[in-house]
Amino acid sequence: MELYNYFRSSASYRVRIALALKGLDFDYKSVHLARNEQFNESYAAVSASRLVPLLKDGDAVVTQSMAIIEYLDEVHPEPPLLPGDALCRAYIRALSQDIACEVHPLNNLRVLRYLVKDLGVSDDNKTRWYQHWVESGLAVVEQRLQTERRSGLCCFGDTPTMADCVLVPQIFNAQRFDCRLDHVPTVMRIHEHCMTLDAFSQTQPSACPDAE
Repeated sequence: MELYNYFRSSASYRVRIALALKGLDFDYKSVHLARNEQFNESYAAVSASRLVPLLKDGDAVVTQSMAIIEYLDEVHPEPPLLPGDALCRAYIRALSQDIACEVHPLNNLRVLRYLVKDLGVSDDNKTRWYQHWVESGLAVVEQRLQTERRSGLCCFGDTPTMADCVLVPQIFNAQRFDCRLDHVPTVMRIHEHCMTLDAFSQTQPSACPDAE
C-alpha cells in the first residue's frame, strides 16, 4: 500500500493511526501542502480533488480519510475500528463526523488560505476563526461523551476506534493554534491515553519523514 499524505494534515494523521492500529505496512508518499505540491501534475494524475490523504492498495485508489478507514476495516477486519452492533457503529461514526464533518472543514489549510488571501482577513482574525470552530466543535464531542456514557479509556470503551483516529489529530491542531481545551476534560483524558499507545505517538506529525 502507498499513502499519499502530509505530515501536518490531520486527515492524513487519522489514516496513519488506523494503519498502525491494524499493523499494516505502507509506503509513505509525501505531498507537501504548504509548498502546493498537491497541484503538481504528477499528483493530479492520481487525485482528481488534489487532496490528501489518498491510499493506493494495488490497483485500488481510495480517497477521503473516513472512507479509507472504513475500507481498511472491511479489508483487514482485525482489530475492528467499527466494533459492536449497528447502534454502536452509528455512535462511533457520529462522533467521528462531529469532528471530520463539522469542525475540520472550517479550519483546514485551504480554508484558512482563502480567508487571508482572498477575503483579506487578518492573521489575528484567522486565528479567532480557527479557535471558535475548534473550541465549539470539541464542546459538542465532550457533551456527547458525557451524556451517552459509552467511553472508557477511549471514545468507545477501552479500545481505539475510528472515533479516536479522528479525535487525536484534531487535538494536535487545537494545541498548535492555542485553542482553549479546559472545557473538554473527557476529550483530553482520552487524548492523553491514546498518546501513550504506539499507533498514535509513532504516527504523529513530528515522527513523520517529511516533518519540519
